[in-house]
Amino acid sequence: MAAPVTTARYARWDGVGTPFRLVTTALGAPGPGEVLVAVDLATVCGSDLHTTRGHRSSPVPGVLGHEQVGRVVATAPGLRHVDGAPVRTGDRIVFSVAASCGECRRCRRGIPQKCADLHKYGHAPLDEARPLTGGFATHCLLAPGTATVVVPPAVPDEVAAPASCATATVAAVLGAAGSPGPGTRVLVTGAGMLGVTAAAMASRAGAEVVVADPHADRRARARRFGAADTVGAPPERAFDVALELSGAPAAVRACLDALDVGGTAVLAGSVSPGPAVGLDPERLVRGLHTVVGVHNYAPRHLAAAVAFLVAEHTRFPFAELTGGPWSLDALDDAFAAAGLPGAAPRQAVRP
Repeated sequence: MAAPVTTARYARWDGVGTPFRLVTTALGAPGPGEVLVAVDLATVCGSDLHTTRGHRSSPVPGVLGHEQVGRVVATAPGLRHVDGAPVRTGDRIVFSVAASCGECRRCRRGIPQKCADLHKYGHAPLDEARPLTGGFATHCLLAPGTATVVVPPAVPDEVAAPASCATATVAAVLGAAGSPGPGTRVLVTGAGMLGVTAAAMASRAGAEVVVADPHADRRARARRFGAADTVGAPPERAFDVALELSGAPAAVRACLDALDVGGTAVLAGSVSPGPAVGLDPERLVRGLHTVVGVHNYAPRHLAAAVAFLVAEHTRFPFAELTGGPWSLDALDDAFAAAGLPGAAPRQAVRP
């Protein structure tokens, strides 16, 4: 029998312009409400890149990474997955990008992703006594209030890991859009990870999806993910739903301008500071428009993301969206590769 693992390694980030530094720490048992997970694979999200480039604020030092799949090593008693099944040692899971208290005013209002005491994986200040708070590590210690969903063995690691952020966020976006289905005309701006995932989800629900992106290679990718049409710039036609997933101010403006009467615009790409975008209140009022912002997601969206990947990961080339894998020792190289023109939307890191 193999000796029990008593140590873990994590990649410490010390700020913009500094390399990651691997640190070894003792591996303790989970406390009340906690789950200890061995990370099988993590992916470099766009927000990780924004953090390391200084485009968004994040605590320094810290342990980055919030898209990962892993296996339960140890768990406190009485915990349950989103579907109500008990959490057991050996479960292969993805977990939510944040942990919520379940008791504050926001949690009671049904927006636990904006909990007043939110704990976000990959965005927490480093506590050297309890440092396993991000995906770029051999293990992650899940805080109480973290949503977990079991992933079947048939879904590859590189497909499952982004469910913790990208896929679940898109599930939340489509929910905010009213779950567009047959006969719905949907515009998606941005054909990155979120954009092509949105194209796949909306098209499988029966919607007619048009994806706008200035890059020809991304437009070609979107067609493989169910887009009925792709364009370099948003077309001058009316859409029932416009999903802004790029963060570009011009794309935000285009989504607002593209709405038909009764249309809904969901903005989810604008997660870094940028210039303000004007809003014509008369057009909004007369057009019966709805404008919704989406950031993070609720536990049900993580469950919906996994369910979609289980059902559709062989129909769409999700595995092609991830490059690598890289070792944890080569995390700097993984981040460099993620920033190259034409790179896959995600780079995989296998701790």
